Amino acid sequence: MTKLMRTTKPSKFFTIEEKQKIVAAIKEAELQTSGEIRIHLEKKSSAPVLERAKELFYQLGMDKTGQKNGVLVYLSTEEKLFAIIGDAGISKVVPADFWDEVRNIMQEHFKEDKFVEGLEEAVKMVGEKLKAYFPYQADDKNERPDEISVGR
Repeated sequence: MTKLMRTTKPSKFFTIEEKQKIVAAIKEAELQTSGEIRIHLEKKSSAPVLERAKELFYQLGMDKTGQKNGVLVYLSTEEKLFAIIGDAGISKVVPADFWDEVRNIMQEHFKEDKFVEGLEEAVKMVGEKLKAYFPYQADDKNERPDEISVGR
C-alpha cells in the first residue's frame, strides 16, 4: 500500500474539505471569546520559524486586536515546521507552559501526518484558554479573518 504524500504547496496543502474543518474550528472557538485565532501557511520559512512567525504576526495585524489577544499558528509546509505566537494580552495570563502544551499536541499529530487534527485540537485548546480570560462580549466583533492565509 502506497502512502499518499501531501503537496508542500501552501494553497494545496489542505483539501477544500480540510480547510473547511479547520476554519469551522476557528469559528467555533471564536464564538466563545473576544480573542482572534489565525492560521498561516508558507512553503518555506525565509527566517528561523519563530522569527518568521513573529514577522507575520505583525504583517497580518494580529497585534491589532482591542484586547491584545490574537494568536497566530504558522506552518512551513515544506519544512514541516511550525510556531505559535500569542499577543501580549494572552501571553501574560496563560500558564507559563501553555504554549508548550499546544505545541506538544500539534507535534504528536503532525508526526503522524495528521495536520488537520493537530490544528483543530490546537485551535480548540487556544479557544478554551481565550474563553477563560477573554470571554465573548455582546458587542464583540470579528477583528481578523478566520480563513487560513497563505504566503509564498
